[in-house]
Amino acid sequence: MALQIFGSRKCPATRKAERFFKERDVAYHFVDLAEKGLSAGELKAIRAGAGGDSLIDSGSKLYKERGLAFMDYDEDEELLAHPLLLRSPVVRDGAKLAIGDDPDAWKRFLG
Repeated sequence: MALQIFGSRKCPATRKAERFFKERDVAYHFVDLAEKGLSAGELKAIRAGAGGDSLIDSGSKLYKERGLAFMDYDEDEELLAHPLLLRSPVVRDGAKLAIGDDPDAWKRFLG
């Protein structure tokens, strides 16, 4: 499987991840969550690699606009309906996964 980066072109951390891999000549496939949402299968794979951590960015503008801090909700349903809620970037290559601005974790993809 090829390296994938899930995020938004407007997200500074996603742009940082793209720059990290470009500078090291690592090919990747970018999935812009603003244009194309997550499939249920992609979300399941990301969830499996996240080890039970929350995938929703509670600091995002969309999180605040939707009032999710004050609601009970199904995280998977929210992410499928509103993919920009996903903590980004998500860097994935097979079973390897890194979420968020984490250059140390990104180095694991270089070997």
